[in-house]
Amino acid sequence: MPLDQSFTGREYPSDSKYFVSREKIREFADAIEDPNPVYRDPEAARAAGHPDVLAPPTFLTILNLPKINGIVTDPALGLDYSRMVHGDQGFRYERPVHAGDELEISAKIESIMARAGNDFINLRAEITDADGKLVCTTRAQLVVRGAEA
Repeated sequence: MPLDQSFTGREYPSDSKYFVSREKIREFADAIEDPNPVYRDPEAARAAGHPDVLAPPTFLTILNLPKINGIVTDPALGLDYSRMVHGDQGFRYERPVHAGDELEISAKIESIMARAGNDFINLRAEITDADGKLVCTTRAQLVVRGAEA
């Protein structure tokens, strides 16, 4: 079943806040096996010019992935999750993320298109801080493989 094209432009506002803690940053750094001390030690982070422990560049996946999953599991969209693969992902930072940040994420479906029997859905999310300032813009492309003949 093709994706519902009328979802193009649909917006998904923030529905919660996420508090970035030193512990969550450390857990993420451990998960990606990055031993960089700025991800664990406040003194090392301050010596590198940061106000507190720095989050790794892909840390915001913690916010982004649940938002994407909330969109693609909407039954009205018509996306067969079992046929979906991740096509592309990008992060454009306005500033680094540190322990102590309080963040929110909103998202939008930028486009839905079909090519060679596959559906492509492009999503954009904006992550803002407690002051409403943009911290990062993420983009993701998901590919829904067509049914085999």
